[in-house]
Amino acid sequence: MNMAGLAVAVLMLVLGAAGGFLLRKYLGEMKIDSAEAQAKKLIEDAKKDAEAKKREAIVEAKDEVHQLRKEAERENKERRQDITQLEKRLAHREETLDGRAKNLDDKERALQGQSADIAKAKEEVEALALEQRRALEQAANLTATEAREQLLKQVEQEIKHEAAVLIREIEGRAREEGDKRARNVVALAIQRCAADHVAETTVSVVPLPGDEMKGRIIGREGRNIRAFETLTGINLIIDDTPEAVILSSFDPVRREVARLTLEKLIADGRIHPARIEEMFNKSQEEVDAQIRETGEQATLDADVHGLHPELVRVLGRLRFRTSYGQNVLKHSLEVAHLAAMMAAEIGSDVRLAKRAGLMHDVGKAIDHEVEGPHAVIGGDLAKRLHEAPEVCHAIEAHHGDVEPSTIEAVLVQAADAVSAARPGARRETLESYIKRPENLERLAESYDGVDKSYAMQAGREIRVMVKPEQIDDAQSCMLARDIAHKIEEELEYPGQIKVTVIREQRAIEYAK
Repeated sequence: MNMAGLAVAVLMLVLGAAGGFLLRKYLGEMKIDSAEAQAKKLIEDAKKDAEAKKREAIVEAKDEVHQLRKEAERENKERRQDITQLEKRLAHREETLDGRAKNLDDKERALQGQSADIAKAKEEVEALALEQRRALEQAANLTATEAREQLLKQVEQEIKHEAAVLIREIEGRAREEGDKRARNVVALAIQRCAADHVAETTVSVVPLPGDEMKGRIIGREGRNIRAFETLTGINLIIDDTPEAVILSSFDPVRREVARLTLEKLIADGRIHPARIEEMFNKSQEEVDAQIRETGEQATLDADVHGLHPELVRVLGRLRFRTSYGQNVLKHSLEVAHLAAMMAAEIGSDVRLAKRAGLMHDVGKAIDHEVEGPHAVIGGDLAKRLHEAPEVCHAIEAHHGDVEPSTIEAVLVQAADAVSAARPGARRETLESYIKRPENLERLAESYDGVDKSYAMQAGREIRVMVKPEQIDDAQSCMLARDIAHKIEEELEYPGQIKVTVIREQRAIEYAK
């Protein structure tokens, strides 16, 4: 029973599995058929949509082609119109050119006729000119060659006259334009530098209250004067000059110490060797203090700081030194200011120019102690006291002993020349004063056509009178220029010399 039930159960299980398998197969086939039918439908719908879109694209393409055709037809129409108008303009221009060509042909024929007439007239003029030239040669007793030479001479004179006028104009413009900057710089510097017209001079003559003082100065058997000269190192000259004695020495500082000593002795009235030594020591201390104060004051006046104390002392000694009557310390201050002003005008180093200008003549304070030019002595002194190389170079180069290589050195040179050459800066001897006008007059009268010459204003101007029949107005300008150049080449003079050429035409007649 149990076996039968188990067999039935197994059979039912097998039948159930087979029935489930068949059922699943049937359902799968039905789904496949449904999917295939759906796929066919989708494909047909896609084909229909594609056909519809194809037709729409064709319609749109036809419309676009139609629009492009219409646009192309419109552009072609406009181009045809432009071409038509251009053809009309070209036709009109061609007609105009044809008319001009015809006019040119007419003018050419007229010119050919005129050329023939001109050629004929030219032949007639040449024949007439030849006949006139022969007649002129017979009348003037001159050949054509001689007449040509005379004409060339006349043309040469006219060209010289025109050249002189042109040279005068060119030189005038060159002076105005080329030297304008330099004149402004120097003029501004000179105008802004206030200085006395005549500088101080060192006094070497000591006045006395009376001639009896001379005997007291000499002393018994000359002991006072010997003690005085031994202490001071100067020569005391007592001559017939009334109420005055002369102090002579190459050292200006010693001369100043001696002057103060002698003035103190005269004021005190007690003159003997011990008193002389006492007054000499006091005077020496006073002069040393004056030198130090003067040097410091000079640096303050010039606004130059940081100098070595020895340089300040040497600078102060220049107070007692003169050159051609010009006080060297005042000259140094003036050069410092001038160099600084010119440096400011051209954009150079103002402080360097002022420093070098102030110390450019320091060598003069010790040139009686050291051999050599004072410029080189001053440069060596500045180097020894550790001054800047540029300052030392400017000091050495201010008189041309060393070739200047910096702008400041050139400015110090120029400032030194301006300060020394300005009117009244230095005294001249009578001999040089007389010699300069004589040389100017001799030089001016060496030119042909000069009648007389006069030197004026102490030789700072020369006026030249010329013969009007030999020198014309244009040649007068050239003569003034030549004389000025010859003065520059042959003569030495401070400042500048004005050359004035005067041409005067006088007509004289006598009534009888």
